[in-house]
Amino acid sequence: MHPTDSSEPSIDWDELFEYLPGTLVEQVDRPGVLYEIEGYEATMVPPIWLVNDPRPRYPHELRIVSRQPARVCALEATARVAPPA
Repeated sequence: MHPTDSSEPSIDWDELFEYLPGTLVEQVDRPGVLYEIEGYEATMVPPIWLVNDPRPRYPHELRIVSRQPARVCALEATARVAPPA
């Protein structure tokens, strides 16, 4: 078996970073109704979960409206450095 052969589905990293939590989207079939992306689960089909929407969505069902509120990472200090003795 070749090392790149796998029974697991490949992850579309570009898509994953395009649909970040906090991104505002609208459903293609319901223009003007905005939703916030709650999360992207790469192992799920469909992979995109929206806030206050009980079912996940496919990327082709959504149109990105704004990425402004999306945060890629938290900017909090997690380690403390002891002062020099």
